[in-house]
Amino acid sequence: MDSATPIYLCGPTASGKSSLAIALARRLGGEIVNADAYQLYRGLELLTAAPSPDELGCVPHHLYGVLSADETCDAMRYREMALPVIEEIVSRGAVPIVAGGSGLYLKFLTHGPSPLPTGDPAYRKTLEEKSIEELATRLQSLDPVEAARTDLQNRRYLTRALEICELSGQRCSDLRDRWETITRDVSAGLRGIFIQRERADLHQRINLRTVEMLDQGAIEEVSGLADASATFGKAIGFQEIHQLIDGKIDRNECIERIRAATRQYAKRQETWFRRESWLKPLIWPPTAPIPLDQALELVS
Repeated sequence: MDSATPIYLCGPTASGKSSLAIALARRLGGEIVNADAYQLYRGLELLTAAPSPDELGCVPHHLYGVLSADETCDAMRYREMALPVIEEIVSRGAVPIVAGGSGLYLKFLTHGPSPLPTGDPAYRKTLEEKSIEELATRLQSLDPVEAARTDLQNRRYLTRALEICELSGQRCSDLRDRWETITRDVSAGLRGIFIQRERADLHQRINLRTVEMLDQGAIEEVSGLADASATFGKAIGFQEIHQLIDGKIDRNECIERIRAATRQYAKRQETWFRRESWLKPLIWPPTAPIPLDQALELVS
């Protein structure tokens, strides 16, 4: 198996990524690279479901617990941290196994940042003052191709297309078509797996893990944290546990809120990874052992 090409192991939260990654690393002589936005942080391993000390000791792991909770992070910073780690693993003849569920972080790592400009609040405010008919007419004038394939009754779509045209000085359709070509070419050289579980099975795993997380010390982790960045403050369970500590909700309500937020997040992850056509689906039935042979076949 080519050790120079990383294996990307993706899937929703609680799907079993860590255990499969360890099994793959053991079989292939690989090393695991974290691709979970919150497992980059240290001191909150229970809250973020980071690998346990025993798991970390099984095979080499990278980029776990490398940031303090008061540091901010985004997809670009993650890419800048991960690329040198992957290159160093490859230089030693080992297989990088990039495991995680943060879709945008993985997208930046595999394909790089999109050439499309980011949003401009000031410009969007000017567009809010215009009628949807005016927006449609403006887009048809600037970029007829994009206008023809855009729902001209959807204000959000119109606003974004106009924003791209105006901020870049180029046609939105040209930028998007070039990016689609680049993305398709890059995807052809990637190998990756997307773990899929039955909905009821995944929800049951989320339910159990939420209780275990609180029982094992996640409340103490959060209460002992002096400060948290805007990035880490978005971690599921962080605000809910703070409400529990402050007496605003009881333990049962805290558990149910975390479960509900985690299920919603898992659904968004599934939607994201299904759109990444280069990822090969791996069906993991309930109670089945780690599907190592199936995973190896998919990435060979």
